[in-house]
Amino acid sequence: MSMMEMQKTSVFPEIQPGLVRTIIFSGLAADITWEIWARLITPLLVGGALEPAALVQSVFGFNNRLAAEAIHAIVGIVFYPIGYLFIARPLQRLIFPKLPLLLTGIGFGIGLWIFALYVMAHLFGGQPPFLGFIPLTWASLFGHMLFGTVVAFVVRTMER
Repeated sequence: MSMMEMQKTSVFPEIQPGLVRTIIFSGLAADITWEIWARLITPLLVGGALEPAALVQSVFGFNNRLAAEAIHAIVGIVFYPIGYLFIARPLQRLIFPKLPLLLTGIGFGIGLWIFALYVMAHLFGGQPPFLGFIPLTWASLFGHMLFGTVVAFVVRTMER
């Protein structure tokens, strides 16, 4: 198989300078969407904002709110889009190659939600699994699904 054929059949993105731009733009767009949902819309629906920085503080024992906000922003803008490009989308392409992009993004968001509220909040932070399924849990689920969907659509747009 030639190198050209291998690139066409790869489930992973091609490593090139534009990939960094795709990662950052998709992460910024998704993070802005998340912040609007978490801080402006969620309080109207459930009476309180989503506070991911508070989760970061509790998991890592930080007292510095600004550092916790920065960590959450960097994870959302850089590392989650990398996770989409190199883990979630390749798995989708291998297991469910005809899955619509919307469902891929939603599935990615659900994976992020499980990571945030089960792995980080529960296993590392000592909180009840999924925070005991309080109303904020469901707001967080929807916010993560929005995040994942925005990443998926921005990545596709930028790769065209």
